[in-house]
Amino acid sequence: MGHTNGYRRGTRYMFARGFRKHGALPLNKYLTTYKVGDIVDIKGVGSIHRGMPHKVYHGKTGTVYNVTASSVGVVVNKQVRGTILKKRINVRIEHVNHSKCRQDFLQRVKENELKKKEAKAKGQKYLAKRLPAQPRPGHFVAGTVPKVLQPVAFQFLQ
Repeated sequence: MGHTNGYRRGTRYMFARGFRKHGALPLNKYLTTYKVGDIVDIKGVGSIHRGMPHKVYHGKTGTVYNVTASSVGVVVNKQVRGTILKKRINVRIEHVNHSKCRQDFLQRVKENELKKKEAKAKGQKYLAKRLPAQPRPGHFVAGTVPKVLQPVAFQFLQ
């Protein structure tokens, strides 16, 4: 048997639609607005062949740099041997989703701002830095007296 080296080789499960997810895409996929600077995740949809990204970019996250009527231009990092190149690819909107990678960060910023306001009202200072888990303070263990174990003397059997 020959070696397969087509454009979509090795994508049997990558571009396959999920269970009970076959057929036409929902309309909200087409009604989503993308703006320059948005962070998007690239995920190829197997049922839409037009404007599909190459399998190398499947699962990558990039930034929108261009918006047209039916597609977006995305800047993605691609590692080629030892260097990371910034690639500009054009992908139809069916194959991109808004990324949720910044939601945690933005939520943390809002919480920190509220805590800073509360601390300022009390006249205190609030440290917003995230710190790693600190060592626990030392303490004495209360309980029974420890047992002292000794070996049993060896006995000959006759």
